Amino acid sequence: MTSATSSSTASGHVGTADGNSAGNSSGRVAQSGFALGLPPRPALLSRRAWLALIALIVVFGLGVPFATLVVPEASPLHLSAYATTITGKFMCYAIAALALDLVWGYCGILSLGHALFFALGGYAIGMYLMRAIGHDGKYGSDLPDFMVFLDWHQLPWYWQGTQHLGYALLLVVLVPAVVAWVFGFFTFRSRVKGVYLSIITQAMTFAAMLLFYRNETGFGGNNGFTDFKRIGGFPITHAGTRTALLLITFAVLIVAFLGARAIVTSKLGRVVTAVRDGETRLMFLGYSPLAYKLFVWTVSAVLCGIAGALYVPQVGIINPGEMSPGNSIEMAIWVAVGGRGTLIGPIVGAFAVNGAKSFFTANFPEYWLFFLGLIFVLVPLFLPNGIMGLVELVTRKRNRS
Repeated sequence: MTSATSSSTASGHVGTADGNSAGNSSGRVAQSGFALGLPPRPALLSRRAWLALIALIVVFGLGVPFATLVVPEASPLHLSAYATTITGKFMCYAIAALALDLVWGYCGILSLGHALFFALGGYAIGMYLMRAIGHDGKYGSDLPDFMVFLDWHQLPWYWQGTQHLGYALLLVVLVPAVVAWVFGFFTFRSRVKGVYLSIITQAMTFAAMLLFYRNETGFGGNNGFTDFKRIGGFPITHAGTRTALLLITFAVLIVAFLGARAIVTSKLGRVVTAVRDGETRLMFLGYSPLAYKLFVWTVSAVLCGIAGALYVPQVGIINPGEMSPGNSIEMAIWVAVGGRGTLIGPIVGAFAVNGAKSFFTANFPEYWLFFLGLIFVLVPLFLPNGIMGLVELVTRKRNRS
């Protein structure tokens, strides 16, 4: 009797001990599994980065209006119309590079057709700018000058409503988004990827360029849109208008960067990165890559369209040449030079490459294409992670020492 009781007691102690150890072990496994499977979300920006960004916003936001509108033209501190225009143009390119980095750097889709979305945004705002000319055109007609020259008697249906800036801005967002979504849906659903996808995107933008070159499409043919007079009721060549456009472009660049950063650091961004690193494995885990690809692809196209819409009033022209496959390849070079998959790198790359382009085309125009080709060959060989990769390497070595 005693032995039986002690035996049952012993077994009860053993059972309790095993139960506690198993419970604690499973709790630790669950906690460690959560920690390993889903690391904490990184901060949007580090504290130092936030301070640098705020300082940049304050300096640029106050310095640019002061340098363009207050400082006399004779002063070396004066920001000329040329400097204002070229800075705004580079910022538009930076937004486009940032957009491409979203799909290439984080989703693994190398698009060679993003110039199409850039140009579509430019044409959308260009239609408004042509309507805003009014009777100040060469022919004094309600129709744009190129339509009068081509003996058009009324506006095409797709030009209706473009005299309103709000409607034009809506087109800037919707047209690239719809084109990108339709193209992406059929392409990604067919699981086209890699070099084949890159070739298809290049063919898409080339076909669109040939279409817009035709006079009967109603977009000005090979001359496109130009000779703009006003935007929002303000003279487009006035120093105040140019300054406002530059500041708006700067604000859009900051918002686009923060928005892209929010996407890539979110759970959605982790899935998008997983599409890049192992799409087949992601499908095996139960995810459908189509929706994630479509989302990032469409957001990227909209950003490119907004960049094109900001580009046109500052540069003063939009034509089918902006859709050329060469422009899309240049975008890829900006991203590669700056550092793919970093967001800040493509912005740096856009400024660096276009700054070099401005220098070479002004001083050695016949050698620019050779220089561009040299960049395309040497960067993957010696700077596989771009400028930002080099900066990170130098910083790491400095911290070790």
